Amino acid sequence: MLGSHITPLARSHIQTADVVFVAVSDGIVELWLKEMHADVRSLQPFYAEGKRRTQTYREMVDAILTEVRAGKRVCAVFYGHPGVFAWAPHQAIKMARAEGYQAHMEPGISSEDCLYADLGIDPGSIGCQHFDTTQFMLYRRQVDPSAWLILWQVGLAGEQTGHRFATGPAHRQVLVDVLARNYPGDHEVIVYRAATLPTQAPRMEHMPLARLVGADLDGADTLAVPPSRPLQDDPEIQARLAALDDATGVASGAPGPIPA
Repeated sequence: MLGSHITPLARSHIQTADVVFVAVSDGIVELWLKEMHADVRSLQPFYAEGKRRTQTYREMVDAILTEVRAGKRVCAVFYGHPGVFAWAPHQAIKMARAEGYQAHMEPGISSEDCLYADLGIDPGSIGCQHFDTTQFMLYRRQVDPSAWLILWQVGLAGEQTGHRFATGPAHRQVLVDVLARNYPGDHEVIVYRAATLPTQAPRMEHMPLARLVGADLDGADTLAVPPSRPLQDDPEIQARLAALDDATGVASGAPGPIPA
C-alpha cells in the first residue's frame, strides 16, 4: 500500500541509490517514488500489446544490469514482495552476482501477507497451500482439502501464450473442473485482491465455486479456497507421540501444534 507498506531500510536504499528502476502497481505509486529520488525510471514501457511477457522481463533485467555494469549503485523497486511472482528481480540478482557485483533482495509486504490479515487466516492453524493457478491446472498436485488452498493470479487461469493479461470463462471452467475433484460446486470460495492505495478497500468477494466461471477477474486477483473437510486424525502417529511423552513423564494434551 502506498506510503505504509515500505520498510525504513527499503526507503533508505531508494534514497541513496544512483538510479532507481520501478515496476509498481499504480501510477500514483510511481509518482510518489519520484518524490524520493531524482532519477526514477519506469519499467512499465517495456510492456506492449502482443509482446511476450518473458521478453519484457528480459528487457527489464538488461536495463537494470546495464546501469550496474556502468558502476552505478542501482535500486529496483517492485510492488509487494520483490521475490514473489517476480522473475526479473531474481534474475537480475542472479546475473549481477555471477558477474561479481554485490546484490541482495529486501523483503517486502506481499499480497499474501495482506490476504492473511484481511481474510483473518492463520496459516499455522490448519495449514495453507499455495500454487500458481495455471501450474495448478497443468500438473496433478496433491491437494489437501482440510487446509486452505490459495491460487495466485486466478484471472490468468490456463494462460500459456505469454501474451494475455487475462483469460475468459472457458479457461475458468477448466479450473473449476480441476477443483471439482476435491470441492463441491456449491463450496464457498473467496476472490481476493489487496488494496494498493489508502483510498481503496480490498476485494473480498465470496461466491460458490461454480460461479467463478462468470466472475470478473484479472491477474491481480487471488482465489482463496477454505477447507472442505476436517483434519483427518492419524491414530498411529498420535499413539507413538503419546508413548514418547509418557516415557519422559510429560503429560500430553489434545493433538495439534501448540500456538506460539
